[in-house]
Amino acid sequence: MTPELTVLALAVLLQVAQYAIFSITANLQVGLGYSTSPRDEHRPLTGLAGRLERALKNHFEALMLFAPAVLVVTVSGQSGGFTAGCAWVYLSARILYVPSYAFGWVPWRSAIWAVGFFATLAMLLAALL
Repeated sequence: MTPELTVLALAVLLQVAQYAIFSITANLQVGLGYSTSPRDEHRPLTGLAGRLERALKNHFEALMLFAPAVLVVTVSGQSGGFTAGCAWVYLSARILYVPSYAFGWVPWRSAIWAVGFFATLAMLLAALL
């Protein structure tokens, strides 16, 4: 397995962990009765639960760009030190993004997001060049 695929697998596991943490905080806020109901009445999440929900959604969006970048690099046989490094930078940024969003680290949250985004972009550009 290429290093990029390893990082992709770890990024998906991070997503699972984020989902678990978010679910716990959301259930504490709205109660088990509401979370197991059909949720016909919308109850927006606030505070930590709301921020963890937004961080989770943001990671889904980031994975939609990172996974194809890994696929392009791997299938084209262009995996190397640079692309592997970019993948690890992406994962590190995504790990740091969770507490930065949860605890409102302004402006660091946006800077951390940008690091992960540009690492993904660099992987794609490396495969094209």
